[in-house]
Amino acid sequence: MAVSYKELGLVNTRAMFADAIKNGYAVPAYNFNNMEQMQAIIQACVETKSPVILQVSSGARKYANQTLLRYMAQGAVQFAKELGCEIPIALHLDHGDTLELCKSCVDYGFSSVMIDGSHHSYEENIALTRQVVEYAHKYDVTVEGELGILAGVEDDVSSETHTYTQPEEVEDFVKKTGCDSLAISIGTSHGAFKFKPGQNPEIRLDILAEIEKRIPGFPIVLHGSSSVPQEYVDLINKFGGKMEAAIGIPEEQLRAAAKSAVCKINIDSDGRLAMTAAIRKMFAEQPGEFDPRKYLGPARDELRKMYAEKNKNVLGSAGTVK
Repeated sequence: MAVSYKELGLVNTRAMFADAIKNGYAVPAYNFNNMEQMQAIIQACVETKSPVILQVSSGARKYANQTLLRYMAQGAVQFAKELGCEIPIALHLDHGDTLELCKSCVDYGFSSVMIDGSHHSYEENIALTRQVVEYAHKYDVTVEGELGILAGVEDDVSSETHTYTQPEEVEDFVKKTGCDSLAISIGTSHGAFKFKPGQNPEIRLDILAEIEKRIPGFPIVLHGSSSVPQEYVDLINKFGGKMEAAIGIPEEQLRAAAKSAVCKINIDSDGRLAMTAAIRKMFAEQPGEFDPRKYLGPARDELRKMYAEKNKNVLGSAGTVK
């Protein structure tokens, strides 16, 4: 039976993005697959008084079960209240690839969905995005489209090459689809191995500026925006992992983007690294430990700490919930 996100206490992204654009910050969009990740996200955002978008990929939906995810999102709203701050929380489908998947998420209480038609032709992308918009808007669910292709691998999303978003296409795409926000490709990429050693990591802020000129005030989204903190990479490698040459997007470039039209920044790989580093450290230092709470608890705490720092120093979203 279909359920409205409003019954779960969630919000869509419309008001979030309007405030972010007005005040020069980006709303954090953090992926989660389990309870500990969700706890860490909500704790960090309550602590820093930040709105948040809980992101679920199609892979996460298969892993965690769509019904359980619905109740976890509802629980996140109540959890935030118990922690003392009613922050705006959206539940968002990350990289939906079919109309059927997007419809299912709308019916299961998602307040926002992304339809990624970027691997189709331009006209097919428009047609597919428009179909999703027509269905989602009937339920006041917001829709994110995508123009341009990000390289890298993360969950079910994979591409060996990237294609920059063409600024001359964005106005036409937004007008014809009716989407509420637009994910663009300006040099970010999925996964932890975004750049090779010796490369100078740099996103194309000039393309972003041109897009902003063409659709002023329209919400822009950056995917693949993990900065891959080297302290976590070093810890993973120190305690038996193999994460050599994992390099991400410099945080100062993300902060510059967040001050412009970019009002949603997706971060997933950094969370995976933080948790993995904490778990590997625990196993190495206490090899006799077998209680999941004893290693998932520290992993959750490390994730909370990292996300709080992201909100304060990278996204600029800290303190925006009054």
